[in-house]
Formats: sequence, C-alpha cells, structure tokens
Amino acid sequence: MDVMPLLLLVAGSAVIAAAARRTPVPAPLLLVTAGLVISYIPGVPDYTLDPHVVLPLLLPPLLYTAATDSSYLDLRAQLRPVALLSVGYVLFATLAVGWAAYLIVPDLPLTAALVLGAVVAPPDAVAATAVARRVGLPSRITTILQGESLVNDATAITAYRVAVAAAVGEGATWAGGIGEFLLAAVGGIGFGLVLMVPLHWLRTHLKEALLQNTLSLLIPFVAYAAAEQVHASGVLAVVTVALYLGHRAWEVDFATRLQEEAVWKMVAFVLESAVFALIGLQLPVILKGLGEYEGGRAALYAVAIFLVVVASRFVWVYPATFLPRLLSARIREREVNPTWKGPFVIAWAGMRGVVSLAIAFSIPLTTHGEGPFPERNLILFLTFTTVIGTLVLQGLTLPPLIRVLKLPGRDAQAETLAEANAQAQASRAAERRLEDLLSDERNVLPPPLADRLRSVLERRRNAVWERLGQVNPLTGETVDDTYRRLSREMISAERTVFVKLRDGRYIDDEMLRTLLRRLDLEEAAAYREATQ
Repeated sequence: MDVMPLLLLVAGSAVIAAAARRTPVPAPLLLVTAGLVISYIPGVPDYTLDPHVVLPLLLPPLLYTAATDSSYLDLRAQLRPVALLSVGYVLFATLAVGWAAYLIVPDLPLTAALVLGAVVAPPDAVAATAVARRVGLPSRITTILQGESLVNDATAITAYRVAVAAAVGEGATWAGGIGEFLLAAVGGIGFGLVLMVPLHWLRTHLKEALLQNTLSLLIPFVAYAAAEQVHASGVLAVVTVALYLGHRAWEVDFATRLQEEAVWKMVAFVLESAVFALIGLQLPVILKGLGEYEGGRAALYAVAIFLVVVASRFVWVYPATFLPRLLSARIREREVNPTWKGPFVIAWAGMRGVVSLAIAFSIPLTTHGEGPFPERNLILFLTFTTVIGTLVLQGLTLPPLIRVLKLPGRDAQAETLAEANAQAQASRAAERRLEDLLSDERNVLPPPLADRLRSVLERRRNAVWERLGQVNPLTGETVDDTYRRLSREMISAERTVFVKLRDGRYIDDEMLRTLLRRLDLEEAAAYREATQ
C-alpha cells in the first residue's frame, strides 16, 4: 500500500490551510482552489473519493467535534428553525432540485433526478462551521446553521437511499420511504441516547487523561458504526452522543479537558483541510467519465442546477421564518420579530461540501436490471459543480454580504460584563469555601500560603473586570493584557534558565520536562488564548 499520496494530501492541505490564516480568503475556498489547480499538475495521483472511507471514517469525527463545540441549550432554544432547515428544507430541496433536473436534462428519469436532488440537498457541516467561525455571524444565526448542518446529513442520506431504491428497481414506495426515514431518525437518536450515559460514565471514571482521550477518539466511530449496523442514522447517533458529552464536559477532570481540546483541534484542522482539498482534486476523475456531455451542454445543465439549488433555499427559508409567526401568537410573544436580513444570510450560507460528493460517488454503477445507472456520470458532474459553485460564490461573498447588511455582531462588552458577574459569584462561593476549610484545624496553613490562595482568587475575580477598564494609551493594552504579557515574559525567562541548566548538565532531561510542564500550566493559567 502506497501511503505517500495520503501523506502528501495531509501535509499539503495543512500548509495551505495555515497559509490561508494569513489572508482574508477563507481556508475552505483556498483549499478547494488549490485542489483544482494541483489536480492538473503532471504526476499528481488520482484522489478518488471513496464513500466507504468518507462516510464512516471522516464524517463521524467532523460531526463529533462540531457537536461538542455546539451548545445543547442554544440548539434547544432554536429547535424549530433548526428542524425546519435540517429536515423540511432537505426534503423540499430533494424534490425541487429533482423535479427541475427532470425537466432540464433530456432523458433523465425522475427517479435518477431525485437521487441528484437528495445528493445536493444538504449544506455541509464542515463548510458551514468553518465559514461561520471566520465571518463572525450573530450567535443566533450561527446556532441555526450549525444545528442544521449537524442533522441534515441524516435526512439527505435517508432520502438518497429511498431515491436509489426506486431508481434501481427495488419497488420503493412512499410508505416505505417514510418508514425508512423514521427508522433512521428514531433509531439513530435512540442509539445515541443508549450510548451517551455509559460513555460519559467511562469518561468520568477512567483515571488517566491519556485513556480518557483515547476513548474520546473512539466514541464517534463507535456510535456511527453501531447505528449503521441496524440501518439507523449514524449521523444522529454521533450528534446525540456528542451534544450530551459536550454539555457534561465540566464533569471530566481538567487534565482530560486540556488534552482533549488540543487533540480535537488538531484532528479537526487536519480533516477539514484534507476534506476541502479532496473536493478540488475530484475534477479530473469526474471529467473522465462525463463522456457524451463534454462541452457546452454539461456546463449549461450545471449552471441551471446551481441556480435551482440556490433559489430553492430562498424559497424555503423566508416562509419557514415568517409563517410560524403569522400562525402562532405564542411565537410572536416569545420571539423578537426578525428582519429580512437574517433569513437572507441563512439562505445564502447554504454551502455544499464533501458529504454530497461522497454520497454521489456511492451511487451504484448498475440497476437491478443489469443496465447502467441512468446518467450516473452526469449526476457526479452536476454534484461537483454545485459543490464548487456554492463554496466559491457563496463562501467568497458571504463576508462582504454580512458587512453590507450590517448585521449586529456579538456584543463583546455585554459578554465581558456577563463573564465578570459570573466570575464574581463564583469567587464569593470560593471565598466562603476557603474560609470554611481554613477554620478546620486539619487544614491549617501558614499565613503566607493562606494569603496566596486568597490573592489567586482575587486576581481571577479582578481580571475580567479589568478588561472593561481603560487601555494603556501607549500600548493599547488593558491592565489585564499587560499583566498577562509580563507574566509570560517572566515565565519565558525561567524557561530559558532551565534549558541552560540542562545544557550544562546541572539537571537532566526528565527534570527539565517536569519543570517546563509546571511553567506551561502556570502560563496557561495566566494567559487565556484569544478565541479563534
């Protein structure tokens, strides 16, 4: 087995993604573009997307990390719009795009057209999360897009299975399709509910962070595979487990949380980078099989299907936003009246991604009648052009669109004030607990050590309030920024001395690692990394 192409893919995509962070261009767009260009360099191997790899091996960890970073409470608060998009819109898009393709493409059977509709229906979890993070969408819109992208793959995969069954002559019926959808949805959520409690119990009872994080890496694959074994939705199983574990992450010890955050950031970075590069690399593979459609006809079909995909999302999003308010007085009382701007951004943020391509590549080559699957190569091409079109056009124009619409972003001042109030309440509770403990003769400490505990607590309480204060006119730093910078400089000086002592053989490498880890933990406590 030649692993060099895989190593080149991972290393190259990581380099491009890292370079994208220094440019205003979102990383997904740069990766896709690089993949398109590199695919035509002589000697570059064919990177054909294998659905047996993408769906069970790449999709679960990407869904898991996106779901654990999401808020269960926020998703529950936005349950109606999330459900309308992740289920209602996907089914609507399947029918709308399928019917349009049936009318536009001559000799394309309706069942095959519905397969195309199901394939391109779901906006991609990776694309939505990546772009939402970069452009700084309002929190409610971000929650809706993330929630949609976590669930809609399950709807699309189920719709695809039903459409393929009809296309290959398995006699699929509406009743059978509804039954399969319910089995996938209820079964996937059920598997997640069954697995989440014992998995959380394991996470809290394993005593070593290394073992806990090994379990963390296995969880999405276990949940996905277990559900898929009985034809339930592995996507919903992974999302259910991940939302629960993310909601209860505070019950896991601090060492596990620190290590887990670093591990999953690395995993998500590598997989997201490779996935978007893979999309661009598919062009030569897809064009090879286009055959009779080479030339202008295929391009016209691609433009038409892309426009239908974009338009169908607008057709669904605006009624789904405003009709519930017209029909329910309770919704009008409970929720702020939305403007046209939020739904417009949600409609425009429907980028497609690798899941659509992976599903398209899983279309069978033949029907049960031993004939070729109708227009399979054309469906692959139209899927590819739709994915590229949405990523490039919508992904590239989304940031300026948000600036033009002047959507209110996150209120940093209000969030800092809320954080400060929360820290103040927690500090008061910690002070009471400390005084109770020190009053017990079993916990007697020398006054300097007791004062050190109090000063650490006071420092933690004051740090948030100081971020609300004035900045240094010379440096532009708040008092808290200056404190953290000076702390890091002091720690850096200590670290340099430890290394010199090791190099001079006054201490060995094992002691150096112990001392450096202690400094690393102090630095982590003194300096909070800015949110990406």
